[in-house]
Amino acid sequence: MDPSTLPALLQTLLNEGQDLLNQALRKWNAYQLLIALGLWGIAHLAAYLLAPRFQDWMRHREGWPMWRMRFLVLIHRRMRLILFVALIWPTIWIMREMTWPSRSYLLGIIGQLAFAWLVIAIVTRLITNTALRQTVRYAGWIWVTLSILNLTGDTQALLDSFALHIGDTRISLWLTVQAVAWVAVLMTGARFLSGSASSTIRKNQDISPSMQVLAIKFLQVMLYGAAFFIGLRTVGVDLTGLAVLSGAIGVGLGFGLQKVVSNLVSGIIILLDKSIKPGDVISLGDTFGWINSLGARYVSVVTRDGKEYLIPNEDLITGQVVNWSHSNDFVRLDIYFGTAYHDDPHKVRAIAIDAAKNVERVLSFKPPVCHIVGFGDSSVDYILRFWIQDPTAGLTNIRGNVYLALWDAFRENDISIPFPQREVKMLPGSELKTQTD
Repeated sequence: MDPSTLPALLQTLLNEGQDLLNQALRKWNAYQLLIALGLWGIAHLAAYLLAPRFQDWMRHREGWPMWRMRFLVLIHRRMRLILFVALIWPTIWIMREMTWPSRSYLLGIIGQLAFAWLVIAIVTRLITNTALRQTVRYAGWIWVTLSILNLTGDTQALLDSFALHIGDTRISLWLTVQAVAWVAVLMTGARFLSGSASSTIRKNQDISPSMQVLAIKFLQVMLYGAAFFIGLRTVGVDLTGLAVLSGAIGVGLGFGLQKVVSNLVSGIIILLDKSIKPGDVISLGDTFGWINSLGARYVSVVTRDGKEYLIPNEDLITGQVVNWSHSNDFVRLDIYFGTAYHDDPHKVRAIAIDAAKNVERVLSFKPPVCHIVGFGDSSVDYILRFWIQDPTAGLTNIRGNVYLALWDAFRENDISIPFPQREVKMLPGSELKTQTD
């Protein structure tokens, strides 16, 4: 900050403020301020009386398009300012026709400010993000106010006087404000382009889901990075020093954020090798569910009970993952059962296969099969294998339905399911003794 120029700028602003105050205390200027206050009071009273009736009228507009209803809501919220603008400009035109222009000069400035603020309030409603909308609105109000009052030059000089010198680089408050404004505008444009391009990519059925995610992420990085560097370059920031500084920071972050970087690289590998994609059904440890989305740091997996697990990308690269739908959606399930030795195994196999075929979700073009896998202590052991094509609908429930179908089929055909039994025989000469307290 240059100490020699700051007091002079402050003194200039103080003198201009004192001149404005002295002019406001003049007779006709005071009259114009009173007229403006009176018109504001009338607009406030009229909005107080009309707003409830206008709101009731809005409630009965059923079937209107959403954009029209939003416009009516905007009118309801800004009714006071709209009425004030509608009152002050006819007053200005009448005074300019009836008296000297100087006697309506202050009213003209107030009218310009009110109209500009109203336009900015209406235009910024197109911005969906609340924080960004408020920032753009207040920045626009400040800028038009300074422009109408012819204070932009003095304000720029004041902000430029606050500066830091880092070597040969001078960073002033005015340069910072310009950089933030340009970066914000370019970021908004990049966000709009990214959203439009992402929607187009998702609608392209020729691109696989994993490649869609990779293309969208790459596009977002390119657009946002270009917006940031172009914004800084536009205001004259030397990017050479920034490149050196970012390189040093990158080395430090590389050591401190190894896990984060590992997850980012693992996410890129997952997208490139197409090992998993949105919609795949996977198992990782005790977690079983389908992939909801692929992120830069984690994969969102939704289970059947509604829980959403955020699994780091590194775990999917280094761990053992079962992808039930990697190459196709067909999944084979196995269930085990046993029957008594006196039941015909050929008949048991045929009954089990027919029972599984009649269960919903079991595929008919991949018919079930049943095999004997062993002779147990109390039963002949079988394995029944069948195929499904919708693992996202659950595995436990389909197994339960097949078991229930087997139960019903075995009861209808007098097939018994044995269970372990023990016999106790009394040897000759032995006595049964009971223990009493």
